[in-house]
Amino acid sequence: MLFICYPNCNTCKKARKWLEDHGIAFDVRDIKTDKPTWDELQRWQARSGLPLRRFWNTSGLQYKNLNLKARLPDMGEGEQFDLLSSDGMLVKRPLLIGDDFVLVGFKEAEWEKQIG
Repeated sequence: MLFICYPNCNTCKKARKWLEDHGIAFDVRDIKTDKPTWDELQRWQARSGLPLRRFWNTSGLQYKNLNLKARLPDMGEGEQFDLLSSDGMLVKRPLLIGDDFVLVGFKEAEWEKQIG
């Protein structure tokens, strides 16, 4: 599994501890220094079955500075993928990528159901 996180994020720390406590093996990728590509984001979004809006880090400074709450409704998917792939800090974290699933954000019950 691939665990994509921002090491300073408290939610990411909690998710990492959960994985470790459950004895789940994973590789770590820092979302800030090794941001997801356009193709990765498109594949993950399709595999997740989630709407693209769930991939946005709506509580992040970049999201707020770019006034994305107001801008996103008028943006096409291609433009959204362009923007998401330009800055890892715009992407909701953590992401957990498995062979047949993608989890976005850390909701313990959801993770437990999927991999627990």
